[in-house]
Amino acid sequence: MENDFVDQVAISRSISHVPPAHFLLKIEAFSSLVENDVENYKSLEFDAGGYKWKLVVYPNGNKNENVKDHISIYLAMVDTSSLGLGWEVYVIFRLFVLDQKKDEFLILQDAMGKQRRFHGLKLEWGFDQFIPLEEFINASNGYLMGDTCVFGAEVFVKETKKCTGECLSMKKLTSASNYKHVWKIKNFSKLPDNIYESEVFVAGDQKWKILLFPKGLGEASGSHISMYLVLTDLSTITGGSKIYVLFTLRIRNQLLSKHYEKKAGEWLNTSNKFGGWTNFVELNYLNKAGNGFLVNDVCIVEAEMPVLGISKAL
Repeated sequence: MENDFVDQVAISRSISHVPPAHFLLKIEAFSSLVENDVENYKSLEFDAGGYKWKLVVYPNGNKNENVKDHISIYLAMVDTSSLGLGWEVYVIFRLFVLDQKKDEFLILQDAMGKQRRFHGLKLEWGFDQFIPLEEFINASNGYLMGDTCVFGAEVFVKETKKCTGECLSMKKLTSASNYKHVWKIKNFSKLPDNIYESEVFVAGDQKWKILLFPKGLGEASGSHISMYLVLTDLSTITGGSKIYVLFTLRIRNQLLSKHYEKKAGEWLNTSNKFGGWTNFVELNYLNKAGNGFLVNDVCIVEAEMPVLGISKAL
């Protein structure tokens, strides 16, 4: 709820015998709200301009905005989950309180027909200092009679905009978020020259496999092995979605703990489902017996990874 100098002074007050067109809120035993320090009361939903709204009344003033000795009232837009990301609704609204003695309404609205922009990060607009509490509770003013009062609202939607959007959901790294897949490859020297694939495994609710080129790929052919992590199920990232994965591919040293590994972070999508290295490790270094990467013609490959983020088009 914004509370800058301009908003406080640019308020129009008027009187009308015509009740609000869209919503009336009658509160009985209003003093109970004040005496029991009820922070706010949110009304039932009402429809106006094709959207749903509520009135939010702070009987002791909105303490979040450091309001004292006033009643604060706001118009809140609700039930917006179906609108997606990037929506904007421009509104002119008027908030009412009934003078029961004169049977007329005091109306507050932004001056000069100013429109307020409701959107996903700003769902409420209104008046921090709607009316001084002392003035309101004074029965001679007619606003609170028999401990009962009536508020109201009119909402006029002037313009609606919607742009395309994207939602990025990132995860914090924890010990539980890490996943390790171990792939034990026997008869490594007898593998086909072109490509060798691990079984499919699941990490971060996604399906993956490791691709290994024992004799290298492209420019690395004959000098290195090439190794990649591959996202195998693309059904989860349709429509422009992306997945960010921070991963480590590793060849275990079976004699010592000095393993050979490389780390990378990649955004993967339907047109780029691979992450890895053409020049993962030199063949001479891998095949050297004393290095411990091949023992009894067995090579142990690991993939370690958390899935950190998913970006989806909305």
